[in-house]
Amino acid sequence: MENGEGVQEIVDFRPLILVAEDDDSNFKLIKAIIGKKCDILWARNGEEIVNLYHENKGKAHAILMDIKMPIMTGLEATKIIREEDTEIPIIMQTAYAFSADKENAMRCGASEVLVKPITLSILRNCLSKYFPQLKW
Repeated sequence: MENGEGVQEIVDFRPLILVAEDDDSNFKLIKAIIGKKCDILWARNGEEIVNLYHENKGKAHAILMDIKMPIMTGLEATKIIREEDTEIPIIMQTAYAFSADKENAMRCGASEVLVKPITLSILRNCLSKYFPQLKW
């Protein structure tokens, strides 16, 4: 794109992040942390995130996945998505810091596992690994 003086404008990279989170306040926190730099679509359970993934296949850049959700857990949803896509980063979130939870998540195909409460620095640092072009 050029402005009137022939100088090329730099368009900021805005990755599309799919967020699976059944708790409104947790979703609002995630949106507050990354919403200025990322486009976000929200699913409230595992079934919705699988559908959102299918609707945005090839457009979504990463998935933030809560492990414990109604209807379908984040672990089940991750297994389904991984059957089709081994590349997309799936960053799982859990309220439980037990090593077994992290091991289960990694076995299901998680790229990373973050322990709640999610903080600004933890989430931004994690996403920066996958999207170094993001300038927080």
